Amino acid sequence: MILERTIAARVHGTYLLRPPAAGDPTALVVGFHGYGETARDHLEKLERLPGAERWLLNAVQALHPFYTRSREVVAGWTTKHDRDNAIADNTAYIAAVVAEVLAGHSGLAGRLAFIGFSQGVAMAYRTGAGAGHTSRALVALAGDVPPDVLARAPLELPPVLIAAGRDDEWYGPARMEEEVAALRERGIDARGLAFAGGHEWTEEFYEVAGEFLAERLG
Repeated sequence: MILERTIAARVHGTYLLRPPAAGDPTALVVGFHGYGETARDHLEKLERLPGAERWLLNAVQALHPFYTRSREVVAGWTTKHDRDNAIADNTAYIAAVVAEVLAGHSGLAGRLAFIGFSQGVAMAYRTGAGAGHTSRALVALAGDVPPDVLARAPLELPPVLIAAGRDDEWYGPARMEEEVAALRERGIDARGLAFAGGHEWTEEFYEVAGEFLAERLG
């Protein structure tokens, strides 16, 4: 007989901060990269958002690193193995990151937004719904609302922008419309953006996402 058990283990995660070029930040924007990416990859994307020059940008790296075939170190958020514990670990990790950042920038408490790309979208939703930090906006690019978030009752999320490329093979406009409707049915202020492109960040997405965040963050 083989017995499989789990045990809690302490691990260390990495996050990056980029303050505004001048002056105090007006908001904190926390981002979650896609599968096989890094926090640095994601930070470079966040820096291109209109308005980012005024914000403190926080790119969080997933806890599960691995090598690519070219021997570069990248990371992923979850797999199907021990998924419930991984979700709990990730959510607690992000909650701790945001708490640590806000401890050094107390004026930004409540002036907070989350943005996720691809696999990182699930973590943006989980953080917005269950990490204990009040936020003003959530941007989901090319990724699903996770079932564990939709199952929450009541479901509490800030206004959400869901974006999908018309040529995206993994997450297209039809799926986006379904999720906008599902969130609205639960009382969430959700809107959709179908843009020209695939599973990617495009100039159209940057423009609309920047306007959405500026509207919510000031």
